[in-house]
Amino acid sequence: MRDTAARILAVLTGLFVLYTSAFGPFESLVQRAVFLALVITLGLLLYPLGKDTRFRVPGMVFDLGAAIVAWIACGYIVLHYDEIMNSLPWATGYDLAMTIGLVVVVLEVGRRVVGVIFPALVVVGLAYALFGHLIPGVLGHRQFDAYFVTETLFLGDLGIWGSLTSVAATVIAAFVLFGAFLLNTGGGQTFMDLAMRLGGKSPGGAAKMATIASGLFGMVSGSAVANVATTGNFTIPLMKRLNYPAPFAAAVEAVASTGGQLAPPIMGAAAFVMAEILGISYVDVMVAAVLPALFFYLSVFMTVHVVSVRRNMRIVDESEIPSWATIVKWRRVLPIVAALGGLFFGIFAGRSVQTAAFYGIAGLFVAYLAVSLGQIPLKRMGHQLVASLDDAGRGLVIIGVLLAGAQILVAMINLTGIGVTLSSLIVAIAGNSMVLIALIVGVICLIIGMGLPTTAAYVLVAAVLAPALTSVGVEPLAAHMFVFYFATISVITPPVCVAVFVAAGIAQTNWLPAAREAVRLGAMTYVVPFLLLLYPGMIGNGGAMAVVDAVMTGLVLTIAIPCLLGRMPLFGQRVLDIAIYLLVIALAFVPIVGLPIVAAGVFAAAFFAGGQKAKAMAGTSSAAVALSRAKTGEVRP
Repeated sequence: MRDTAARILAVLTGLFVLYTSAFGPFESLVQRAVFLALVITLGLLLYPLGKDTRFRVPGMVFDLGAAIVAWIACGYIVLHYDEIMNSLPWATGYDLAMTIGLVVVVLEVGRRVVGVIFPALVVVGLAYALFGHLIPGVLGHRQFDAYFVTETLFLGDLGIWGSLTSVAATVIAAFVLFGAFLLNTGGGQTFMDLAMRLGGKSPGGAAKMATIASGLFGMVSGSAVANVATTGNFTIPLMKRLNYPAPFAAAVEAVASTGGQLAPPIMGAAAFVMAEILGISYVDVMVAAVLPALFFYLSVFMTVHVVSVRRNMRIVDESEIPSWATIVKWRRVLPIVAALGGLFFGIFAGRSVQTAAFYGIAGLFVAYLAVSLGQIPLKRMGHQLVASLDDAGRGLVIIGVLLAGAQILVAMINLTGIGVTLSSLIVAIAGNSMVLIALIVGVICLIIGMGLPTTAAYVLVAAVLAPALTSVGVEPLAAHMFVFYFATISVITPPVCVAVFVAAGIAQTNWLPAAREAVRLGAMTYVVPFLLLLYPGMIGNGGAMAVVDAVMTGLVLTIAIPCLLGRMPLFGQRVLDIAIYLLVIALAFVPIVGLPIVAAGVFAAAFFAGGQKAKAMAGTSSAAVALSRAKTGEVRP
């Protein structure tokens, strides 16, 4: 019965998102309150307390009470939204009780969904707001009583009902629904077949296929862990069947899936939150993410290639690779083209982002009906569409609850001013050195992000650490992209590397060797954030020459770093080869106009002056071809 109720509520949640995407959201507080009530109730159904234990009956009673509390609190907001927004009412004892109840329920569902770390951080934030005035020195703040905190959290749009909950209930929800429809109507299999065709026939073909497939899936799903669980169940067994080492197979899938959150057009939920925080268009975030995402995947692809050649890893058998004729059948391609066409039409026509997502869904739906009528039974088509709504509803639980919890934490950070205080301390310690501040912020981002979902990690570091970068002159978008990248790659960074844990479980191997492989495969990812600070062209700023320098730097580093770590020979003398690689990398890092072009020229000359073995390895590398074009002045980012 619980499963049936969860399915019905998930579908209703999907329909709520579809309706508000098509016709526009309700009044701001109404939209957010209804959305939060739906995802909380669905979370209680999907993650029941005491499941399969003798405490299940008390758990059912608690879950029922929690759902009632959530609906009462959210219903109060729906009924009184006009009064709340226009008169800023004083908190009463009843308001305090509803606030405590709703916060407890949000944190409890969050604990069930993602573990105890994130709810614990929110509790620390609340405790600091209530008792931080007792702390002496710069970390203390003025006193706030429980009623003032209630007015901030519950009776306004700066607390639980703030911008993060808003973006979850509108933009992110619409794109989650878009991705669910795309994957459930055949897009997922098309992505997998395309990846197989593009990467399967070269050395390390299964690993390259996993890289491409995970990137394509990630661009739609925007979740590293979900991406690993989806594509990894196909790609990891295939790699193991071809005798790839299990830790390597797990690492490839984990790293490639992580990159999906960084790749346009549909990035992770954190990218939508970034646009909201910065007050810019999501299109601006997408444009800024293009080059970094390209270099991320080029570096992973190149590392896989170098390692595969050195280890003599097998290609995928021709009989398992679908033909181009099968992949590009108009019946398979038309729904994807229509979906993306509708999406970009809405964006470039100036519609809201959630309306653009609805245009994409509408285009997909019409195209899917056109190619499926007479080919697929109506009952099966109906099941696929209902499954899309169901998947979207379930996927929104973690996003909705996490962002509501994150909004509580951000509200407390803003109320107490601790974010500004910590940023000032970092700047004081680093002595206004941008490089040193960036190193400190990057390390802290990795630590904070361990064990947290990317969106929650980004929200936290954006509120506390991004101001440290902007205070020394870093452009806000670059600063937020910097912390976003480090928050993202925390899922593959030991010791708490959630994406690696999931991939290692599928590969049935120890997570530690898989984590070591993941760090090597994703080495360039730790470099990209610093390029965002050194080269404005990485996010499209600074003019044409700045973009050219950024492209050249990215191309050089995406080849040189994997070759260095993969021990690819240049002249067959290890010390000389390492010296050349380090020289080229150092030249590429110096932000002087034109110097990256010199670095590309030096590297290309050394690369093609080397031995026959290096040339043979380079011949099958698309990245090497890109660098050779760069030497002649042909830039194709």
